[in-house]
Amino acid sequence: MDRILSPLSPAWLEGLQVFIDDWFFVFALVFLLFELGRYWLLKKLNWTLIGDTLTNYVMLAMFIGITVVFLAAFYVAAFYYVWQFAIFNIEINWATVLICIVLADLVYYWEHRFLHRVNVGWATHSVHHSSPFFNISVAYRFGPMDSFWPVLFHLPLVMLGFNPVVVVFAEVIVQVYQTALHTEAVKKLPRPIEAVLNTPSHHRVHHGSNPAYLDKNYAGIFIIWDRMFGTFAEEREPVTYGLTRPINSVNPLIAFFHGFHRLGQEIWQMPGLANKVRVLTNPPGWQPKSGPQTPRSD
Repeated sequence: MDRILSPLSPAWLEGLQVFIDDWFFVFALVFLLFELGRYWLLKKLNWTLIGDTLTNYVMLAMFIGITVVFLAAFYVAAFYYVWQFAIFNIEINWATVLICIVLADLVYYWEHRFLHRVNVGWATHSVHHSSPFFNISVAYRFGPMDSFWPVLFHLPLVMLGFNPVVVVFAEVIVQVYQTALHTEAVKKLPRPIEAVLNTPSHHRVHHGSNPAYLDKNYAGIFIIWDRMFGTFAEEREPVTYGLTRPINSVNPLIAFFHGFHRLGQEIWQMPGLANKVRVLTNPPGWQPKSGPQTPRSD
């Protein structure tokens, strides 16, 4: 108990976060080689899959470039500015770090749900869903604004009193866990695990464009959020990965910006200024009540 409640240095926690993030990336590359070998044995390895995999890492580089140049300073400044007005001064120890991870996972659920159900969020998040494949490289398929929305959703944790370093550490843990879910090599796990934790099976559902799978399983670490809030679906039928309107391209520029291109087209074609604004705040595929309704547009 003393160890759990012993104070932790923010610098040490930050170093641990970098260590976990960097070494998991190395693990992910090694695991990708295993997955490619598995595809080869199953006679599923083809040039489209290889091209899509390479595209995922090109887009990762583009995402990192945008984040470093435009959003990193905003991220840090927003967290530390809000921290001045925190309600509590929460000490950094393993107990509070674990609590923050659970809260960050709940925040991630709602952030993720927002990105699917609000067009301006889907414009960037649809990039992650645009691959017709499902392997660990897809976890690194980021959109242009994917580092913007987490700032806004995690600010309440900083306002509550968690040190920004703790909040960022919690975010990284949730993201690393999510990364590990992107694989077809792991089938269903024992029932108690599937009941509580997010698993590759649950996340395959999330990446499915099957009508029964759309907008399901938003969870990060704990699938209980989806069970609690009515968005859970079990993997039953084979998953068709990708968007309902596929991009059919491994060009990284097309894949990276297609969501905003689609959103721009929808705004341009929508009649009336008020409706153009509503396109941004309504779900994908939204149309005015007087027009034909579509489930979603991609």
